[in-house]
Amino acid sequence: MITAPVPFVAGVDVRGGAPGTRETELLKPENSLDQVDAIFLAGGSAFGLETGSGISRYLEEQGRGFDVGVTRVPIVCGAILFDLRLGDSKVRPDAQAGYEAARAASRGRVLEGNIGAGAGATVGKMLGDEHAMRGGLGSWALLRSDGLKVGALAVVNAIGDVVDPATGRIVAGARKTGRRGFADVMEELRKGRQPVSAFQGNTVLGVVATNAPLTKTQCTKMAQMAQDALARCIYPAHLPWDGDTVFAISTGTWAAGENAETGILGALAADALAKAILRGVLKAETWDGYLSAGAYGPRPKPAKGGP
Repeated sequence: MITAPVPFVAGVDVRGGAPGTRETELLKPENSLDQVDAIFLAGGSAFGLETGSGISRYLEEQGRGFDVGVTRVPIVCGAILFDLRLGDSKVRPDAQAGYEAARAASRGRVLEGNIGAGAGATVGKMLGDEHAMRGGLGSWALLRSDGLKVGALAVVNAIGDVVDPATGRIVAGARKTGRRGFADVMEELRKGRQPVSAFQGNTVLGVVATNAPLTKTQCTKMAQMAQDALARCIYPAHLPWDGDTVFAISTGTWAAGENAETGILGALAADALAKAILRGVLKAETWDGYLSAGAYGPRPKPAKGGP
């Protein structure tokens, strides 16, 4: 969960054909309210949307939210991914989990790997679960010498392969049958192979953030550009059964950023999100037969940068 002591400006871009979201319509530039109180990413498929109710309850107790006269209504946006095939499908985030996440929110270092929304994440499922590997949560951030900050958080639960755009190598994805190496999902599709199922538990979720002061329209553009990271790293991405969603937020605390160029921020956000996606699989751990990238092959070094 991402929150701040005061409301912040946000935008969103939804590219997947099967999204599970809360309050994303409100983030459209033409709609009312320019600021939100929290954004959450969760597993559990549609059940995980209950997380938002718990976050809202906690924020209301703190007197936070949009003032409607008789009370304050917390504006909580979020998105979920499908991970019910891993472990017990009855164990999933609920309203109490959201409440506790809000209560425990801090400025501490972001934990990565199989934690939070990345707990049940997997990748490479297009050829069947027996070929799949572990996905996870990753983070990366840039602090420029002039004070500009651009950071990203990604939860990688892709149906396809995760590719390092710098080398073109598959980092994690569908494993070959009976021997080491990757099957290469795109190559298999070019040969005419059909997916085992059109619904294998998909979706990459992301949040990109900057301290540059932006409007909701500018945040929306930043989120749209940040989606380029999925096209660079996830093969294939934005499928009809994906829920791929990226949020963008602005804290507006960079005093020198009044005239920050949205296009440059979007380019930096896409780069940051790509690095966060790679860290999400490189920080994952093997569990229940789903191998991690580190356990399956040479472990590339995660991109440097403070999460």
